[in-house]
Amino acid sequence: MSQRRTGAIEGFFIESADNLIFDVKGHVHPPDRIIAYVRYVPDENGTRVKCGVKYRKIYSLWERSCFLKSRYPHYIYYDPNFNTSLQAVPRRLIRVIYDPTERLAQMSNARESLDGIELAALDFVETLSGFSDVPLSSFGVTGSILVGLHKDSSDIDVVVYGAKNCISMYNSMEYAFTGSSKIERYNLDKLIRLYKFRSRDTYIPLKMFLKIEARKLLQGLFGGRDFYIRLVKKPGEVDWSYGNLMCMSIGRARIKARIVDASESIFTPCKYLIEDVHFLKGKECPNLTEIFSFRGRFCECAFDGEEVVAEGKAEKVILSDGSTYSRLILGESTKDFIVPKILSKFYTT
Repeated sequence: MSQRRTGAIEGFFIESADNLIFDVKGHVHPPDRIIAYVRYVPDENGTRVKCGVKYRKIYSLWERSCFLKSRYPHYIYYDPNFNTSLQAVPRRLIRVIYDPTERLAQMSNARESLDGIELAALDFVETLSGFSDVPLSSFGVTGSILVGLHKDSSDIDVVVYGAKNCISMYNSMEYAFTGSSKIERYNLDKLIRLYKFRSRDTYIPLKMFLKIEARKLLQGLFGGRDFYIRLVKKPGEVDWSYGNLMCMSIGRARIKARIVDASESIFTPCKYLIEDVHFLKGKECPNLTEIFSFRGRFCECAFDGEEVVAEGKAEKVILSDGSTYSRLILGESTKDFIVPKILSKFYTT
């Protein structure tokens, strides 16, 4: 972990002065706070323990927001650039910043003291590095292992930093699934279990979910444990900074469009460039050119050339030079989705 007060990006976690633990969202943050969503909270009935304090994990975005509004409203603020209310940790209230790469380095240097899931995570990262030729220094461990709140049943959450490293990692996953006896794709039973978990926060019909998730390469099983790999650009590789654009909500919209560039869909945050946009429901807006999300579950949902149906919040983006475009934001509502049109009869009739 790190005592730094700056530099937290996607994959990092923050512990606040109120003993709340947040996961950081994206790369771009206002000067006085870091945008992050509460994940673990002290609870005498919690099943996770750290330094003698019991914690519980909060899953849905709705529950996270309700918890802060009712008990810690100072972690919710209205952002004038994003033009919406966000969860964020004021920098003056940051106690610890947890760095995934530092945690992995510590684990690698203290292998003899690791527990079973920590050893599995280290083994997984070393296996991935071997298949991808991405250096171990560009990997990190995130999630519950990062903050020391994991259980025997916890997932292995891995992050890779740097666009070139991320692409190498992604391109190697097919080989990893076939070349390692420990790395497996989800079978039908596991996908149904995943659906029961995900559908509490993002609903789509089961058959559609199974077809979409079965194509994904960044999730699966390692030695029988669930894993998820988050691919994250370095800060210098992100093409915008706080204050150089402003977002204005237009309203909810459902669209049909064709994917012209899905190369950014493997990253978190992810985006899809689109053309041939048709509005099926809700607010219409001009020059809608992309679908964007901060949430990993919307990665890898569609590929170049596919027609998709998607629903989310339409917003107008105003750049510092005065130019504008519109985009569809996914992940702020349980009703948000993106599905290939061939699977989308449920949403188009």
